[in-house]
Amino acid sequence: MLPVRISESSRFHQHTPQARSLSDTRSTNRCTRQPRYTPADSQGLQPDDYDALVIPGGRAPEYLRLNERVLEIVRHFAAANKPIASICHGAQILSAAGVLEGRSCTAYPACGPEVTKAGGRYMDIAVNDAHVDGNLVTAPAWPAHPAWLARFLEVLGTRIEP
Repeated sequence: MLPVRISESSRFHQHTPQARSLSDTRSTNRCTRQPRYTPADSQGLQPDDYDALVIPGGRAPEYLRLNERVLEIVRHFAAANKPIASICHGAQILSAAGVLEGRSCTAYPACGPEVTKAGGRYMDIAVNDAHVDGNLVTAPAWPAHPAWLARFLEVLGTRIEP
């Protein structure tokens, strides 16, 4: 189950900012491909227009946390107490945005020290489980997708019936 399934299995509409294309970075000895992880349309995004925020994991958060506009958007959702779901390395964005002070969350284990340094309490849970702290729903890695999405939909107030 992928996070995109949230909008397909519920009444919610999804907006996904598109990342810019890969660019060549040339050095004297080699040519490497480097992704630009900055959402191309985040400048025009109006956080007030959205009910919730999903921060996927993987390696992108390592780069997205360097974008001040991304951090502003995260701070908006936290200050407005809107639901936020974060998985895996997504905690790097939460930490960089300064929204974990006094909160508990889980993440990929290598991100635990960042959660703690940001004033949060890192929860070491099973890799297929999810953790909820008020409006914040977090999970350690992809095996937790079913639990993570189920908890997030509960926080959103969604009932899924057969």
